[in-house]
Amino acid sequence: MTDKYERQMKKGVLDMLVLRLLKSEAKYGYQIIQEMREKSEETFLLKDGTLYPVLYRLEDDGLVVSKWSSAVGKQVPRKYYEITEEGIQTLARIEDVWQRISDGIGKIMEE
Repeated sequence: MTDKYERQMKKGVLDMLVLRLLKSEAKYGYQIIQEMREKSEETFLLKDGTLYPVLYRLEDDGLVVSKWSSAVGKQVPRKYYEITEEGIQTLARIEDVWQRISDGIGKIMEE
């Protein structure tokens, strides 16, 4: 039963977390998955089937753009995702909302 609630809570913050990870530099999908796993101390263990719909939705919304890298030597081409200016502005608004929600939850949980 707890898994259901955990999944719902995590799903609600994925857009914000992906945008936040892309704020520092363009990344490819597996890199995002690994970084999210490491930085969250394994709280977020995403699978391709979870991450890519998020990336496609963010791209459709104009918050990220993607481009393929060139194959260099034995390295295969990779699709990199980069946050747009609109994505940066949206991330700031989402972070404000997150802070308000977090604060409100904290006040309720203190009781």
